[in-house]
Amino acid sequence: MEIASTSHTRRWWVLVTVSVTQLMVALDATVINIALPRAQVDLNFSSANRQWLITAYALAFGSLMFLGGRLSDLWGRRTSLMVGLVGFALASAVGGAARSFAVLVTARAVQGVFGALLAPAALAALTLTFREPLERAKAFSIFGAVGGSGAAIGLLLGGALTQWASWRWCLTINLFFAAVALVGVVVFVDRGRAESTIHLDLVGSVLGSTGLFALVFGLGRAVTTGWGNFDTWLSLVVAGVLMIFFVMWQGRSRFPLLPLRIVTNRTRGGSLIALFITSIGIFGISLFLAYYLQNTLGYSPMKTGILFLPLVGALAFSASLASARLLALVGPRPLVPVGMLLGMMGMILFTKLPAYPDYFGHVLPGLVVTGLGLGLIFAPSTASATAGIEPRDAGAASAMVNTAQQIGGSVGTALLNTIAVITARRASICVPSAGSPVCPTATAATIHGYSVAFWWAAGFFGVGALVTFFLLESGVPELEGDLVPLI
Repeated sequence: MEIASTSHTRRWWVLVTVSVTQLMVALDATVINIALPRAQVDLNFSSANRQWLITAYALAFGSLMFLGGRLSDLWGRRTSLMVGLVGFALASAVGGAARSFAVLVTARAVQGVFGALLAPAALAALTLTFREPLERAKAFSIFGAVGGSGAAIGLLLGGALTQWASWRWCLTINLFFAAVALVGVVVFVDRGRAESTIHLDLVGSVLGSTGLFALVFGLGRAVTTGWGNFDTWLSLVVAGVLMIFFVMWQGRSRFPLLPLRIVTNRTRGGSLIALFITSIGIFGISLFLAYYLQNTLGYSPMKTGILFLPLVGALAFSASLASARLLALVGPRPLVPVGMLLGMMGMILFTKLPAYPDYFGHVLPGLVVTGLGLGLIFAPSTASATAGIEPRDAGAASAMVNTAQQIGGSVGTALLNTIAVITARRASICVPSAGSPVCPTATAATIHGYSVAFWWAAGFFGVGALVTFFLLESGVPELEGDLVPLI
């Protein structure tokens, strides 16, 4: 029996279960960030090595997404969720108790491995549970709000736990999330059945996982060493070659890891592009605003996390009241482009950040406008990207959604961070004058770097508005049967 046959009440409990799972996976991408200085003191590792606590999770999570999605189809959603939750919890417990840097990094990598199984399985379970348009719109609005605000919630939670308890709780708190979600999976998610027609594509698994690993690794190198580094470009070139071979193989394989029929249609392709571009923007927000509020204005980690709450609130409001009611009536086309334009406006507001504290005048408006835009993007795009998916492809399609977001976040972090650093470096150069040279302050140069990066993010949202307006179709997406080709 498929999950779609569950009773009305059980369906909504399935939503709660997968939302808790999604929140745990999403916030773990940022919850450790604020805890890094304390962890570094406790475990005595170098500043050069601390990036690996973030990169190890991203590498494993991003590179194994396709494989995790197909395993979800092969094993069934219930089994995949149970295995993923137990594995993620155990890795979190080991990381929280780590007494050495090597153990902590290994635990973060294992978290990423099981996260790559959990994220597609959770979205696939939701996709197969809600088929009726109105219920589907409501469910995906809630799920999209949880996933979209995960990064901001991670900063808040990380700040609170680090300040009031210990940095170790940023990892061990996952035991609570995993336990709640595991109970929900056991009680509410139907056993379903594994797809007997699916076999694991070993060649595709190697090509896809290695290609994504090289891509995320190259983007990670760009963050720490810059775009001029040889290893950065070598990794990106290798990633490009492997991904070309991966796509070619998927067209020939009897049991493809990512069936190309999933992505070759306008609405689904446009939705994936929307999620990719939006992830670039939201990672830019969490990265630069966190630095601005803490390093420039001197706010504590806890206060920084609290100041992000309007973004979460606006996103939840937009997703629940607008997307949930309108998606089932008008489809994604009017919602996603408008959300992109709001995201662009929010980024433009952030280009005016001052060197003095003025949260209500310069930070809050951008957070609210951006949050409203994100709420109009995440839920409709996620729902449209998985609409009409056959049960045998649900895990693979869900993996594609998560991969678009993960790679978008990696691109955003690498590209925007590089732009900000280079711009700040150039802005700090002293200008000769008749008297003594005029040298801008380090703070002014840094804020100028942030401003230019936000302009780039605004440009991405603007391009996203145009692309999604022309690609997405009006009306509720019905993607079963004959598909409108994208390529």
